[in-house]
Amino acid sequence: MSETHDDNRLIEAFLDAFWLEQGASENTLAAYRHDLDAWQGHLRLERRALLTPGSEALTAWLEARRETHSLRSNARLLSSLRRFYRWALEQRLIDGDPLSEVRLPRVRANLPDTLDEEEVERLLGAPDVETPLGLRDRAMLEVLYGCGLRVSELIGLRLDTVNLRQGVVRVLGKGDKERLVPMGEEAQLWVERYLRAGRGALMSDIRRPPLFPGRNDGFMTRQTFWHRIKRHAQCAGIDKPLSPHTLRHAFATHLLNHGANLRVVQLLLGHSDLSTTQIYTHVAQARLETLHGEHHPRG
Repeated sequence: MSETHDDNRLIEAFLDAFWLEQGASENTLAAYRHDLDAWQGHLRLERRALLTPGSEALTAWLEARRETHSLRSNARLLSSLRRFYRWALEQRLIDGDPLSEVRLPRVRANLPDTLDEEEVERLLGAPDVETPLGLRDRAMLEVLYGCGLRVSELIGLRLDTVNLRQGVVRVLGKGDKERLVPMGEEAQLWVERYLRAGRGALMSDIRRPPLFPGRNDGFMTRQTFWHRIKRHAQCAGIDKPLSPHTLRHAFATHLLNHGANLRVVQLLLGHSDLSTTQIYTHVAQARLETLHGEHHPRG
């Protein structure tokens, strides 16, 4: 039992360190805890401790898991364990990385759903800007696409986080990390118009902080905004599968299609790891391949 308790304390110490260093979200921490608990449970059956697993133990377990788990699931598990053992090595709890000889399964990332530029224009033009609600929705869509925000970041914007003079918005992202994102001329113009003619008509007290209010002058919920997006997409005649991240994906893909540097896109999206951003290079490459096939005489 003492080894089990020691292993549990190790896992908690690692997760605490990971949270402090990376500002990981609760969902990320829960995923790491799930993977480490599963690995610890397997090692317990093998009468091994967490710090002395042996690379052959993991290789055999991954092989056995292929019957019941996808390659993606095994890849995520191995990624979690690699990070844990790197931390243990840095803390001098082990003399070497027991997973150094274990290879990560190659998994092609799913390409995110996105819209082409003409479809984005139709979606942005769908709200009725002659009404305060339509002005609000148009401004929100312009900011979402123009800044590449997560929906949670968009609906959490406060009035004092937007600097129209400098044309930037201060965004609170994952792990409470702040970043400054340029708004672009179109987004800036629509936010200015919304603040002049829309926001005051939607609020009983304009001193309240939400930039884009929902009910009772409070912050809008994700569900409400998602409902609004689907409604506008229907009006725009867009029948592609949509997700709350669709315009964020379009933002990144269109930047890369027009020659933006991957590191710049990473900073704008607020990704802590460049590998997270690299999925968009696959999207851009897929688009290039399609264009080549359609227009090149040898395509």
